Amino acid sequence: MPLVGEQTWIMHQGVTFGERPSGGSEGFQVSWPGDGTVRPDLPAHEGLTSKGLPGLGSVRDRIGLWRALLDRPLTSYYLVLGITTLLLGLGLVMVQSTASVADLSAGLSPYSDFKKQLLGAAIGLPLMWVAARSSPRLFRAFAYPLLAVAVVGLGLTLIHGVGVSQNGAARWISIGGQQVQPSEIAKLALVVWGADLLARKDKLGQLADWRHMLVPLMPGTAVLCLLVMTGDDLGTTFILLVIFLALLWVIGTPGRVFGGMLILISLAMALMMVSSKYRMDRILGFLDPQGGPTGPYMQSIQGKYALGSGGITGVGLGASGEKWGWVPESTDDYIFAILGEELGLMGTLCVTFLYGLLAFAGLRIARRVPDLFSRLAVTGITAWIVMQAVVNIGVVIGVLPITGVPLPLVSAGLSSLLVTLIALGMLMSFARLEPGAQEALAARGPGWSLRVLSWLGLAKRRR
Repeated sequence: MPLVGEQTWIMHQGVTFGERPSGGSEGFQVSWPGDGTVRPDLPAHEGLTSKGLPGLGSVRDRIGLWRALLDRPLTSYYLVLGITTLLLGLGLVMVQSTASVADLSAGLSPYSDFKKQLLGAAIGLPLMWVAARSSPRLFRAFAYPLLAVAVVGLGLTLIHGVGVSQNGAARWISIGGQQVQPSEIAKLALVVWGADLLARKDKLGQLADWRHMLVPLMPGTAVLCLLVMTGDDLGTTFILLVIFLALLWVIGTPGRVFGGMLILISLAMALMMVSSKYRMDRILGFLDPQGGPTGPYMQSIQGKYALGSGGITGVGLGASGEKWGWVPESTDDYIFAILGEELGLMGTLCVTFLYGLLAFAGLRIARRVPDLFSRLAVTGITAWIVMQAVVNIGVVIGVLPITGVPLPLVSAGLSSLLVTLIALGMLMSFARLEPGAQEALAARGPGWSLRVLSWLGLAKRRR
């Protein structure tokens, strides 16, 4: 390495600059005390910045570390797993906190709804584990059977004596003493069936014609939406349409066709809003809220009261006052309001950040998976879960009109919890297909299940 020139001047921070070499085009050279050598690969201003601003070098090192972590093959896998675990745990806590009051008012055990939610988690986690270790070929094999189950289930809700009605809406059927909501199955069915359909058409080279992009995907989506709307569920209908648009976006639908679909969907949503008196009242109440906190707009007003009374850190778990009958549907559609009251602004920001991180993980998986079916399915699942969370939070904070969509993994609801866990397991399965993921899993060694079996002496011995 060349040594520093004879004429030098030294800064107090210990950075030594040599004189500009004659005829050279480079900037001043930087020498580091102690070895008398020059770093020709480091411009003078970078050395000055690193030494002149204490702590900046460590910030750069931390940024580089985070980038290195994000570039690892299993980053998406562990992001989805960690976010699911945190939201599920928070959901169990909030369901117990909010539902205990309603259970006591109905003369039930204060743990009645919590036990149902815990049962859903106990069933859903093994299903998520199985889905995370399944291949896309298995998902595609279930595409049409799953769609048939969704259509039949939605049809059964229309049969008097079979469908279960609540608040004037028939959206459930009773199976084994438990209420099942087929519209939740319809979300997963549309994702898998739509992704499989478009992937098959792409393999046959049919997607060059925009009509093959829409048929039969658009009629199939329309059938599901009509069946869901028969049960008076505008929120789920909107989520189904979001999935439909996400699939069209990924497949590369021409701009004029995609714009036409947006206009058609907007007109259909507007027609469904004005065709019902109570939905029209909700829109008018959103645009021009009137009345007191116990009037017709009690839910939205009391929800804002709950959020506002939480402050920065909240009033504490279980200490909510609004859940004592002031916020209707506090265990499902408006559980975010009680969460904001008990955990405060910090709690709501953490939950919002987790859904944003889930969106990042889903888009990262969609960008890195090798096949079209996986890319379509990942985008559909991510758009469904994240947009449902956005709508739920937007309704509670008052930027969207009231719609009946639960907060994924947090709101009470057995069907929503099970289907969402299966969908997140599928995301984890697709994340295992990213470049280098299989090698990283193999290098990690046997999983926890095999380790437990080996501890118990039940694992198969390799010869």
